[in-house]
Amino acid sequence: MSGSRRGSRQECARRNLSLAADLRRSCPKPVWFQHVQVCQRNDVMTIPVLITFRNMAPSSTLEARIREKASLLARFEHDIQRCHVTVEIPHRHHRQGQLYRVRLVITVPGGDIVVGREGSQDHAHEDAYVAVRDAFDAAIRQLEDHVRIRGTQVKHHEPLWLEGHVARFVAEADHGFITTHDGREVYFHRHSVADDGFDRLRVGSPVHLVVSEGVNGSQASIVRVGGKSDPSS
Repeated sequence: MSGSRRGSRQECARRNLSLAADLRRSCPKPVWFQHVQVCQRNDVMTIPVLITFRNMAPSSTLEARIREKASLLARFEHDIQRCHVTVEIPHRHHRQGQLYRVRLVITVPGGDIVVGREGSQDHAHEDAYVAVRDAFDAAIRQLEDHVRIRGTQVKHHEPLWLEGHVARFVAEADHGFITTHDGREVYFHRHSVADDGFDRLRVGSPVHLVVSEGVNGSQASIVRVGGKSDPSS
């Protein structure tokens, strides 16, 4: 065995021993664990992160590495709504090391980006930290593709304007709900109303709006008071 391969094996073993010790200290027997954390970087972007451990006890050091990796995702996509990371040991191996499986589900406008649908057979993933690194590297490549495709679509498609009317306001708050012509109820905020028109709105006021899907459902990204639906006119 070459010196470089022997050194790599020794480093992997050292890190796994450290991880195992951390697991024993933090929680000796559980097989399933979840932890939610909001990752923030430079006070610019927050990403709600859900971390799940399966068939293994949780590790605070591994969680910290996952949160660090998740906070970097905002560099590639500014509209990430949630990131769910699952770390598991799918099978118990007696004659070979345990392979860690890392699965990411990143919720972005237009759907989910999923990494790790199939379990890896890469023996480098006997090291949980390497498995986490490779999963996030794959996620970044998919995010870059997603942003590139979405940018092309934005260039070729004008926003879809809908008709509706103000259904109700939330008392002593800067938001309310609009009922669209097809019967949907859509959340809107003062800041989404064009031309500072929020204070002119009343229950029943006709509006035009562009609807997007947020973390909590449909919301109006742009609202125009009255019948003018084309923002360029």
